[in-house]
Amino acid sequence: MGPEHVAYGMRVSYGLPHVTGDLVLAWERELVAPDNAELTALAGVLWCSPGELLGKPRTLREHRVARGLAPEDVARAVGVDLHAYLTMEEHDAWRGTDRQSAALADVLGLSLPDFITVTGRDGRLADLLRSAVTTRWQAYVRPVGAIAPLDRRLIQDALRELHQEYQGQMTATLSWGAGSGDSSAAGRAFLDGIVERFWTAVQGGTP
Repeated sequence: MGPEHVAYGMRVSYGLPHVTGDLVLAWERELVAPDNAELTALAGVLWCSPGELLGKPRTLREHRVARGLAPEDVARAVGVDLHAYLTMEEHDAWRGTDRQSAALADVLGLSLPDFITVTGRDGRLADLLRSAVTTRWQAYVRPVGAIAPLDRRLIQDALRELHQEYQGQMTATLSWGAGSGDSSAAGRAFLDGIVERFWTAVQGGTP
């Protein structure tokens, strides 16, 4: 189905007269994102679930849609006002209490990595991890644990592993005679993926 066919189906079957082929094309190119009604209609026209259109969910809204829940369901389950919840979802900025955050993780089935991303703490975690691998990792065990409530030994093992890997990679790059530009690029690539590397190291550890 081309964009015009999809748009026609959404207009006729779901009563969305504003949807055009150009809008569908913009969704495909990720220039704009469909709202809740548009996503539901799009999934209906394409004979799939809204979650299948999203791929791996990352935002609060994407996790909710992937679970097939309405905003009212989530707001009620976590104990927040619907308008407040929709505002947090729109701006992708969770502001709930610890109790509400635990309820959010439960109703959306969030893993710890997903929960940290949805609650906006992955940026801070990335900063701490970058500092840990480039300086003394031991000083960052407690700060990392404050964001990611894991067994202390898991955090220690993960930070030690990442520190050794980063320092070893940088040393090897220099010893191969590569220019400083190559070394810097390798270091940036490692640090850019530091959060994913951390979760991989944690999952490979023993609780």
